[in-house]
Amino acid sequence: MATALDKQTSDKVSFITFIVPMFAAKFRINAAEAFQYLKKYGGLDFLQTHWWALHTDNEYYALLEIYDVCRENGGYLR
Repeated sequence: MATALDKQTSDKVSFITFIVPMFAAKFRINAAEAFQYLKKYGGLDFLQTHWWALHTDNEYYALLEIYDVCRENGGYLR
């Protein structure tokens, strides 16, 4: 039996499924690589915790903030 998601969880999932492909496009990697990179270097944890603030940010700045978190955790793209 499927359970409906509450609005906040639905919004969070929507934002994360939007931002991962945008991150991939910005850094010219595929979505699977972006997901693995974000998972490995703390970007997904950051997204889970701060999605509400990030979703109100300009997309450009949100992507840079996520990348900065990953870079601080040892991730580097280009």
